[in-house]
Amino acid sequence: MNKLIGGTELASLSLEKIIADTAGKPDKVAIFNNAAQSWNHAFYWRSLRPKGGGEPPAALKPMIDASFGNLDACIKELATAATARFGSGWAWLVLDAGKLKVVTTGNAETPLAKGVTPLLTIDVWEHAYYLDYQNRRADYVDAVLDKLINWGFAADNL
Repeated sequence: MNKLIGGTELASLSLEKIIADTAGKPDKVAIFNNAAQSWNHAFYWRSLRPKGGGEPPAALKPMIDASFGNLDACIKELATAATARFGSGWAWLVLDAGKLKVVTTGNAETPLAKGVTPLLTIDVWEHAYYLDYQNRRADYVDAVLDKLINWGFAADNL
């Protein structure tokens, strides 16, 4: 990405601004893909923590209950979205118009380009799980949601 934007008006912009300025522009696809994938991966690593899972913080729990009914329903919706996503992509918990939603994006797409606030993500590109889980994406997703998901990071992003 740095080579692609070197010497251009994009070189001095934040990653988020580069994503916003290149989203949907056919002549900027390579820049968008590189910027969005950099951002998505950095966000993914913060969406995880050792000994994660469990109960979300008090700031997030009422919103989960209001949007999904309860935490189990939220987790089920995230798991379903992540396992059903065809091909490479991402499953996201987002804040959209004051309500929590689960969405998926393919390839380098990101909720940032759609005007919603990402709270956390699960990487469902094969490289995220293949060495440990081979083609068992559902087992990987269950492990992430049970043992690694960082609800505190999601709350911080509200």
